[in-house]
Amino acid sequence: MAKEVRVRYAPSPTGYLHIGGARTALFNYLYAKHHNGKFIVRIEDTDIERNVEGGEASQLDNLKWLGIEYDESIDIGGPYAPYRQMERLDIYKEHAEKLLELGVAYKCFCSSEKLEASREEQKARGVAAPTYDGTCRHLSAEEVAAKEAAGEPYTIRMRVPENVTYEFEDLVRGQVSFESKDIGDWVIVKANGIPTYNYAVVLDDHFMEISHVFRGEEHLSNTPKQMMIFDAFDWEYPSFGHMTLIINENRKKLSKRDESIIQFITQYKDLGYLPEAMFNFFALLGWSPEGEEEIFSKEEFIKIFDEKRLSKSPSMFDKQKLTWMNNQYIKKLSLEEVVSLSLPHLQKAGLLPAELTAQEHAWATDLIALYHDQMSFGAEIVELSSLFFNDHIEYDDEAKAVLAGEQVPEVMAAFKAQLEGLEEFTPDAVKAAIKAVQKETGHKGKNLFMPIRVVTTGETHGPELPNAICLIGKEKTIDRVGRFAQ
Repeated sequence: MAKEVRVRYAPSPTGYLHIGGARTALFNYLYAKHHNGKFIVRIEDTDIERNVEGGEASQLDNLKWLGIEYDESIDIGGPYAPYRQMERLDIYKEHAEKLLELGVAYKCFCSSEKLEASREEQKARGVAAPTYDGTCRHLSAEEVAAKEAAGEPYTIRMRVPENVTYEFEDLVRGQVSFESKDIGDWVIVKANGIPTYNYAVVLDDHFMEISHVFRGEEHLSNTPKQMMIFDAFDWEYPSFGHMTLIINENRKKLSKRDESIIQFITQYKDLGYLPEAMFNFFALLGWSPEGEEEIFSKEEFIKIFDEKRLSKSPSMFDKQKLTWMNNQYIKKLSLEEVVSLSLPHLQKAGLLPAELTAQEHAWATDLIALYHDQMSFGAEIVELSSLFFNDHIEYDDEAKAVLAGEQVPEVMAAFKAQLEGLEEFTPDAVKAAIKAVQKETGHKGKNLFMPIRVVTTGETHGPELPNAICLIGKEKTIDRVGRFAQ
């Protein structure tokens, strides 16, 4: 019987859910669900000093928002609890003692000052990647006991085997190998008793029966260290797959300090991006389906996901593609849904009151409807609709060129008269008024419509003109036309 597929996403609460973490979680989720397996979220919170308030909640809440549902975690439990590393310290301590008994680990009493001096000395000799010099590797049992009796603090280090090649078949990269001579004895338990990442992660993966590990390529060099722990206990390795880097549009590695790209999922949520679109976009960030189609539902992704199609090349975070994709999803929403998505942004910007009357809500609905097909994300409505909230219009060069036409004064005088004579101010009535101006002046096409658009809206391009004019309102429109005619 085939082993159940069990994968995990194991974030540290030292920060909020960001692009890289979301993609890692998503690929693990898709792999698990494609194979009818389990997706586990485990919190690696041992870096106590760097943990941030709200980091844990950000990971879980934003995964749920994206539609990445997990089967086991700190909030819903599961058969392998606890799912926080700081609640599993007794497991790490017990097994560290076993490694000491086996002789594959040892206590190291070197001070941070001595370790730093050794690193600097190695660098001075031209060593590119300094390793531990092995000072405590050969301490006798009596020497260790004496140092402990004297109260000297110690770490526990793994005794790296000599002349061993660590090889594995990476699910993304193919055959990968590392030489033990390049690693150096490494710390598995810090002086404060807290386990290091490469040690704790192995125990967690083993006891939670993780079958496959998909993670970012920055973890590739960690793999041989983890394989040492598996070997020491004679445990089976999971299958490893290391996904390529995410790069920006300048083909530079995406950094959390890169301000050209929005980094955190909650920021996209706050801007009015849709979780379904984000799910779709992340699924194509380093993975490709067969064919040219790019819009898929979650259920379709689960059905077609194949780890063999994970990219071996860096994945570019294309901001334009994300906004295009989100626009495709917004177009499919009902008007009511688009209003719910974008109205709060108009209110937050102070353009509309927090509490709307029925008349104000109807006006806002008509306004948002103008931009339904154009909008790429909810917050964009503020910029798109600015013409309806500006009391003073400043014309750009393109607008000024339109207004310089010799026919413009005649067109605008006739249009003002038509507006003032309207009893009903509806799109149809405004359309009829523009038609009457055409008949009266003989001007048509761009010579007719462009001056009216520029004077009433301040823009040379925009939504359906009669609809826009009606939303601006009769009084405000006549005022704008009148100011130009003066």
